[in-house]
Amino acid sequence: MSSDDAFAEYFGFSNPFGGMSGSGGGGGGSTRNGSRVNEDIFGSTFGAAGKGASTSSQVPQKAATIEKPLPCSLEELYKGTVKKMKISREILGVLGKRTIVEEILTIDVKPGWKKGTKITFPEKGNESPNLVPADIAFIIDEKPHPLFRREGNDLVMTQKISLAEALTDYTAHLTTLDGRSLTIPISNVIHPGYKLVVAGEGMPFPKDPSRKGNLCINFYIKFPKRLTAEQKAHVKRAALVP
Repeated sequence: MSSDDAFAEYFGFSNPFGGMSGSGGGGGGSTRNGSRVNEDIFGSTFGAAGKGASTSSQVPQKAATIEKPLPCSLEELYKGTVKKMKISREILGVLGKRTIVEEILTIDVKPGWKKGTKITFPEKGNESPNLVPADIAFIIDEKPHPLFRREGNDLVMTQKISLAEALTDYTAHLTTLDGRSLTIPISNVIHPGYKLVVAGEGMPFPKDPSRKGNLCINFYIKFPKRLTAEQKAHVKRAALVP
C-alpha cells in the first residue's frame, strides 16, 4: 500500500500533500489537487473561526428611547418646580432572573423651560440579555391656562371691555403667574386692534431667568346691540369734540 493510500484509509480523504514531490505531468496534477484540498481544509477552518470571533465581539444594540410627556402648568414653568416620576422596570438578577423594581426619578424643572424641552435618564428601561437598556426621556408639555397664552418668551392675554371703557380712561387689573397684582392705567382710546405691551412681565428666559419677555394685552370691545335716541345724541355730541 502506498503512503497516499494509507493516508486516505486512515483519515478518510486523500493526502493533500501527495504528489508534491513528484515531477512531470502527474506531479503537476497532484499539486493542483493537493492545493485545492489544502485550501478546503485550512480555508474553511480558519474562515469559520474568523466568523465566530466576529459574532462574539459585536457591540450590543441599544433599545429605542422611551418618551413620556411631562405636563406642566404655566405657573410651574414660570417659577420652576420639582417633579417626581415613579417608574417600574425589569432588571436581570443572578442567572438571568427578572425582577420588577420601582424607582423615583426627580426632575428639576427650571424657570422658563418651554414645551418640547427633553430631560433624559440614561438606561432606565427594562434590562434584557444582549441589549443595552433604553433611555427614558420626559418631554415638557404646557397645560392650557385660563388667562394667558405663551408665545416664545412672551405672554399674551385678552381682556373684554365695554365701549364706554374703551372710549374713556380704563385701568386693567390682573394677577401674574407668580401671584402679584398688576394695575395698569390706560389713558388712550382703545380701538379695535389696540395692543398694550408691558415690558418684563412675560416668561423668564430659559438661559437667563433674570430676564423676562413681555406681557401683551389684546382687547375685545363689546359694542352695544342698540342705543336709545338720547344715547345716540350723546355719542354725536362727543364725536364733535376735537
